Amino acid sequence: MLITFKSKAAAEVLMYEEHAKRILDLLHKDHKRGVITAAETANAIKLLEQEITESKAHFASEAVQRDVVAHHGENGDDNEHEQPEPVRFSSRAYPLLEMLRAARAENQDIVWGV
Repeated sequence: MLITFKSKAAAEVLMYEEHAKRILDLLHKDHKRGVITAAETANAIKLLEQEITESKAHFASEAVQRDVVAHHGENGDDNEHEQPEPVRFSSRAYPLLEMLRAARAENQDIVWGV
């Protein structure tokens, strides 16, 4: 399922629910429907930037490595598939982070599920 983030300050941001949920949990927001008010944007940006920094400091988790091995073999020499290139949290969060920055600059809210 997709979540569409909307703000008068920026273009809509579409995100898979499973990826948006991680961000919204970090911000203590419901993933089905909610609002990040203009007053909350500065703190939301700070929290999201901290989480991005933290996620860059860690390598792929054991679960991801297990999935890669299961799909590509222990030596990664699966000739029938391309090598996996996992999408990092920072890449997934970037569009929403930019929306938050624009919303803060223009004193606008961000809503979803409405």
